[in-house]
Amino acid sequence: MYTSFHICPSPPYPTFLFTTAAPSKRKTPSHLFSGFRGFIVASICLVKVTLMGKKKSVEGAPVAKGKAGGKEVTKDTKKERISVLDMLANMDVKSDKQLKKGSTSSTNKPKPKAASKVSSYTNGIDLPPSDDEDDVDASEDSQKNVAPRRNLHQKSESKPLETSVTGKELKKREKKDMMHAQLQERLKQEALQDDHDAFTVVIGSRASVLDADADADANVKDITIENFSVSARGIELLKNTSLKISHGKRYGLVGPNGKGKSTLLKLLAWRKIPVPKNIDVLMVEQEVVGDDKTALQAVVSANEELVKLRSEVDSLQNSSSNADENGNDEAGEKLAELYDKLEALGSDAAEAQASKILAGLGFTKDMQARPTKSFSGGWRMRISLARALFMQPTLLLLDEPTNHLDLRAVLWLEEYLCRWKKTLIVVSHDRDFLNTVCNEIIHLHDLKLHLYRGNFDEFEKGYEQRRKEMTKKYEEYVKQMKAAKKSGNQAAQQKVKDRAKFAAEKEASRSKAKGKIDEDEPVEEAPRKWHDYSVEFHFPEPTELTPPLLQLIEVSFSYPNRDDFRLSNVDVGIDMGTRVAIVGPNGAGKSTLLNLLAGDLVPTEGEVRRSQKLRIGRYSQHFVDLLTMEETPVHYLLRLHPVQEGLSKQEAVRAKLGKFGLPSNNHLTPIVKLSGGQKARVVFTSISMSNPHILLLDEPTNHLDMQSIDALADALEEFEGGVILVSHDSRLISRVCDDEEKSQIWVVEDGTVRFFDGTFDEYKEELLQEIRAEVDE
Repeated sequence: MYTSFHICPSPPYPTFLFTTAAPSKRKTPSHLFSGFRGFIVASICLVKVTLMGKKKSVEGAPVAKGKAGGKEVTKDTKKERISVLDMLANMDVKSDKQLKKGSTSSTNKPKPKAASKVSSYTNGIDLPPSDDEDDVDASEDSQKNVAPRRNLHQKSESKPLETSVTGKELKKREKKDMMHAQLQERLKQEALQDDHDAFTVVIGSRASVLDADADADANVKDITIENFSVSARGIELLKNTSLKISHGKRYGLVGPNGKGKSTLLKLLAWRKIPVPKNIDVLMVEQEVVGDDKTALQAVVSANEELVKLRSEVDSLQNSSSNADENGNDEAGEKLAELYDKLEALGSDAAEAQASKILAGLGFTKDMQARPTKSFSGGWRMRISLARALFMQPTLLLLDEPTNHLDLRAVLWLEEYLCRWKKTLIVVSHDRDFLNTVCNEIIHLHDLKLHLYRGNFDEFEKGYEQRRKEMTKKYEEYVKQMKAAKKSGNQAAQQKVKDRAKFAAEKEASRSKAKGKIDEDEPVEEAPRKWHDYSVEFHFPEPTELTPPLLQLIEVSFSYPNRDDFRLSNVDVGIDMGTRVAIVGPNGAGKSTLLNLLAGDLVPTEGEVRRSQKLRIGRYSQHFVDLLTMEETPVHYLLRLHPVQEGLSKQEAVRAKLGKFGLPSNNHLTPIVKLSGGQKARVVFTSISMSNPHILLLDEPTNHLDMQSIDALADALEEFEGGVILVSHDSRLISRVCDDEEKSQIWVVEDGTVRFFDGTFDEYKEELLQEIRAEVDE
């Protein structure tokens, strides 16, 4: 006998119809039946529910006959149906029991939730941490004032916040945090060691040594490396290029992301690219380790020689009090010698200078006196930057120094570095910063380093001129070759090739004479097409909504158990086409204001009005960190936005990722393996696919290269919805808030939000006047 079943998806629930037939003489292959096995076992529960609903009618029905498909159905047939069910249920008793056990345990015992981070409601907020921030979380009652933090596109239940933290629990947390910090530091060091081994530097035809010539002139402060190449695990980053760094110049190193700019800085810092021994090199690469040292002590302690001399003075003063007269004389002479060395190092002014630098980077007097372990990673990165500025190395290397700074701190750093007397190389995506600070630009393009005189604006003019010249040569060559091929004259084609090769050889001989390329490097036989990196951002035109779209009316907000922070009497609004720049110092509440606008936080007082159909596109570094790391960008976006136009949904998503500058080879790469800039592109793509009416952007330029920032500015200029922007990139703000009639400047400071009566450029000029007065003191 064989059995077949049919599922009828009619309401109110699916009905399973079983039919039986006489057994066949042929034995049914077991693999055909086992293919349905998982489906049958999973369906048993539904069948049982169906039969239980009909149990009374089966047992108590006086009628022994019924119609089924035009044939009589007897009691024996009903018994056969039940016996078939029993047969299916008993096919795999073990699996069935495991399923029941799993379902019972999952019903009675909820799955344990992952431990939530301490004070999770403040994650991503721009508050400087307070002394008691780690001591208490928000109470369960105060949860009504703090809405659950939501992911970018999906809601999740949040665990009730703890009411209090005992001293024992606090010690456990501190110990756990310390162990975590030590683990992260160890992993960083291991990764750093791996990086050392990953890079190969070849100078001419020989591999680089770690140090320069020991007999180099001690007075040499310039760095010149001719004809060197760099590769990382076999991938070429630089090929037969040259670099000359003159003492006292301030260089901006620019080029697309992922092409080797940061690598070049690291190789200089590690001296794998030879640097004269007398030149001390310092690169700001990692945040300072959090410990019990205050921020001020951490900066001063960067000068190890100064700390050592002060320690020797203290030891001599303690020992001289117990020594005899002769000993006191010897100690006095030694102390006098140490005092002379301390004076040469500027010991008396060390703390004042360190405090001035910290204040410029946004540290108040109270913050300077707090231990470094109480600061977040962004603030500890500022301390590392302050240590480098305090040390004043001969060669200072900065990689994206503005990423962790607010607008005022960026402007202060610009003014401070403009007065830098030694050599500086900085990688930055901020055009205004490069224009203000740098007097020469090094451009990494096509595996070569090209030097341009002047600031970034001057570089763009020179680059465009060079691009036009190369493009003209290439187009002329292609035109001549097409004409020669059309004529069918082989001699004419060869003549065009020979003429192009002669011109290339002539140019190469000049470069070889200057030592710019290797003697053995092959000469290009024809002009090459100029390849420019380009990227395009686009946000779709939003549907029209009746204003007001979003309003905060007399809103006040404070965090539970945080007496040092409160926003009061906030009265702002935004409509279609409105452009808003939110400015103010870090910790004043800019991100808190964005969270109130987005609905991630609920006001303590006041009212929030939103249009019912309002869609908000939100970007912040916090949301980038919340991406589903095990998914690929394509699968992640298809899960969030399953409705796509076209024959292939995957191809439609890949086309959108490509427009936002994510390379095609990364579309199916797990998100965890993507760089920060690549993850940001995934988030921007997702925002675009959600068709927002309002964009809330919190530091959107972090990890984006210059071309991507320009593309973002272009897209925001064309976007017809509302834009609220928090950024340290003054050029982006200037472009977004270019229309004075539609633009507003919201200043967040002193616990409230006020409107600046003027343009952004006027606000920036006011800040600059204050900063220049501070730096010149």
